[in-house]
Amino acid sequence: MHPDAVFKALADPTRRFLLDVLRERNGQTLSELCARVEMARQSVAQHLTVLEAANLVSTARRGREKLHYLNPVPLHEIQERWIEKFERPRLSALSAVKRRAEDAMTGKPTFVYVIYIESTPEKVWQALTDPELTRLYWDHRNVSDWEVGSGWEHQRLDGGVDVVGRVVESSAPRRLVTTWADPSGAGEPSRVSFDIEPYGDIVRLTVTHVDLADESERQAVGQGWPAVLSNLKSLLETGHVLPEAPWAMPV
Repeated sequence: MHPDAVFKALADPTRRFLLDVLRERNGQTLSELCARVEMARQSVAQHLTVLEAANLVSTARRGREKLHYLNPVPLHEIQERWIEKFERPRLSALSAVKRRAEDAMTGKPTFVYVIYIESTPEKVWQALTDPELTRLYWDHRNVSDWEVGSGWEHQRLDGGVDVVGRVVESSAPRRLVTTWADPSGAGEPSRVSFDIEPYGDIVRLTVTHVDLADESERQAVGQGWPAVLSNLKSLLETGHVLPEAPWAMPV
């Protein structure tokens, strides 16, 4: 994302206030945000569109509701470009405090990741649900008929199963929601939603992983999802996965 779009989005005080509101409580609907701003619903929606275009806000569907999330990645990129290296440890510590405060408000940790892919919604959907494609970029087969209520399995190539769950929502080629659980039945299941949106001539894929057990699990998925989705992006855009699986490389 070019920094000009970020600076333009931040230039308006209403948009900065909307980001502050999301910082206070992430994952709000348009109606909830409108209740905090004294202007017409359409005007608030237009401001949110500008923030989404700058990638400062991402969205995810929950049933009929559209939830808005603060996306700090563009701000982090600006920090990396203009803030001296000796400031980074202090800022990282502050970011960790912020995450813990947000989790205390929402109950359980949540991870949201947005990636832009030069493809079509249909091809992205197929890449997420076709076991012969998932094995190429994920080293696992995602096996299900993807009907609501059906089970699904995240199968290793040796036939073992690492994750099981149920299909909660399935609206090809735009939205897929599944539960994620340990095959042994240990612990509470988490939930993952894939929201596939046309974005001009490309696709915006938003992965939202909620109800994570703790900060340790969020850190784990925070490393896993970007690696898997980068490999997916490479496969769809070039026809080949990355030369080396990102999750196999040293951190």
